[in-house]
Amino acid sequence: MKKTLFAFVGGLVAVAAATSCNNNNNNVTPPVAAFGVVNASPNSGNVDVYLNGSPVVYMLPYGTDTGYYSVQAGTYTLTIDTAGSTTPWYNQSISFAAGVNYSVFAIDSAQKMQTSVVVDSFTAPSGDTALIRFLDYSPNTGAIDVAVQGGSVLFSNRTYNDVAANASFAQFGNLTAGTYTLEVRAAGTSTVLFTFPNFTVTGGKVYTLFAKGFTGGDGGQALTLDTVAHN
Repeated sequence: MKKTLFAFVGGLVAVAAATSCNNNNNNVTPPVAAFGVVNASPNSGNVDVYLNGSPVVYMLPYGTDTGYYSVQAGTYTLTIDTAGSTTPWYNQSISFAAGVNYSVFAIDSAQKMQTSVVVDSFTAPSGDTALIRFLDYSPNTGAIDVAVQGGSVLFSNRTYNDVAANASFAQFGNLTAGTYTLEVRAAGTSTVLFTFPNFTVTGGKVYTLFAKGFTGGDGGQALTLDTVAHN
């Protein structure tokens, strides 16, 4: 299981050309947002990501993230293509509000690439409790439950990119620290589609758990779960 970290580095890393100050107003701090990109597009390979034509990251592998970047609040053009290509898979507007942190997931197949933009709003817990949410980015799997093996269902009847229609799915809930074996099941049944062992949850941490890949996919494109650790 690969865990990735969305971390503020040096007080937020600035995206080139996106955070320049107005030279006539050097004492004015522009309103700032933060965003990170996750490559969850199963067959896109490594991707390059640009904001208003300026590079955010080159060669971002499938299943990994960029970390957070600071950016002035506003609307930009987000472009994503297979590394080294000049033909983008995705080229659309994206808006960032001041004081808000976002996760931007590149999802679906490369030929149908879209993004899922979710708000990261949380206060890190204390003690032996973690925060967790689940996002479904497996395009062809159908409705699923995510359950603890031998235990309770954590997330029920979730469908592909359902957070787009129901923003409450971007909210975090509590989970007791520990090591879990998770099962992805056909929703409302005991039919196990995939088992995800050794999911370690540490107290005080904040996680996004997400489904990626295709049912029936081979190798790295197979259905699986992955995580982003936000602190």
